[in-house]
Amino acid sequence: MSSAAPSRPLTPVTRVLRLCLHALFAGLLALAAGRAVTGSGTRAGWVVAVCALLAAVYAAGVRAPAVGRSARAAGVWLAGMGAVWAALLVLSPDGLWIAFPLYFLELHLLRLRWALAAVAVTACAAIGGFLGHSGAVTPGAFLGPLLGGAVAVATVLGYQALYRESERRRELIEELIATRAELAAAERGAGILAERERLAREIHDTLAQGLSSIQLLLRAAERALSEDPAPAGPVPTPAPAEGAAGTAGAVPPAPAAAALAHIGRAREAAQENLAEARRFVRALAPPDLEHGSLAGALERLCSGAPGPRVRFSVSGPPRELPTPYEVALLRIAQSALANVVRHARADRAEITLTFMDTSVTLDVVDDGRGFDPASAPSGEGGFGLPAMRARAESLGGLFTVESDPGQGTAVAVTLPLPLEA
Repeated sequence: MSSAAPSRPLTPVTRVLRLCLHALFAGLLALAAGRAVTGSGTRAGWVVAVCALLAAVYAAGVRAPAVGRSARAAGVWLAGMGAVWAALLVLSPDGLWIAFPLYFLELHLLRLRWALAAVAVTACAAIGGFLGHSGAVTPGAFLGPLLGGAVAVATVLGYQALYRESERRRELIEELIATRAELAAAERGAGILAERERLAREIHDTLAQGLSSIQLLLRAAERALSEDPAPAGPVPTPAPAEGAAGTAGAVPPAPAAAALAHIGRAREAAQENLAEARRFVRALAPPDLEHGSLAGALERLCSGAPGPRVRFSVSGPPRELPTPYEVALLRIAQSALANVVRHARADRAEITLTFMDTSVTLDVVDDGRGFDPASAPSGEGGFGLPAMRARAESLGGLFTVESDPGQGTAVAVTLPLPLEA
């Protein structure tokens, strides 16, 4: 028996069923030929010849690929087998048993309505052959072929239903595997985007602001040097008289000393930014928080800020915060203070850290020129206020900005404190 179609590859079960059908067909032909040879009938030679011809036609159809691919080719093959089988029915009553494998061939190779019609014709031919050789009408003459055909139809239809169910499950499994692969790819993409966003926020809140501070300090040093009418470099002092008190050496003039102070602070900022770069590449806590509290880190931030005078205060009883909370509040304070230094043109600013029973609040207020929050740009490279808001909302917090042109700016972030176990 040929496979039904190339779209249905043979499984171990279908291979076994096919081999069993081949064996059944060959066994029944051998039985008919053997009984004809051992019997006393005069048609033994004809029976053996017809059995051999039927076996040849069957083998030719099994080996022909077109039979499995084309319903028309399968119909022609089955019609040829039916004609040879009808001759065998006329010659020997043992040809009746060939009807059973023919049922399966017809149901397997033909479309359902044509297969049922072919099974009915085959059953009628088997009944007619039995009646012709027995000469007596008995219930068994009808029940045998009809029950065999019914069993074959039920078996094939049941197998086809199981096959369709198996195919649906296979398709569902393939869809599930494809969906899992897509989900894994989406998770990888989301992880990459999240890491990029993290690095972008860290760069904006640390390196970018540190470089801005270095730039401001170097500009201040440049202005201090440009105000010095004397040539750059230390100015030697007169040599002290012999035996007079004093120290030999050179004392830099006041503008040069101020420039050196600015340059020293710029070097410190560069060192801090280098430490920050190493930290956020490793996703570690900020250096200011590794060996100190959030309040101490904010106080150092205010004391080292170039530009306006910045005051820091704590309200409420301080309490220990989770590391993500401290990092978020410190970064928001750094970003807000950087905006004050670069854009606000403020004289004074104040950072207040307020501890309450169920939340912690950070306020950054300045007396600068202010702006319209509704028309504010998103910041350099798309960061700034949106980055601060994203940090606050990632912890379930609330971020607000209040400002008007000429009225200063107030930035506030409130984070709900986690419940204590």
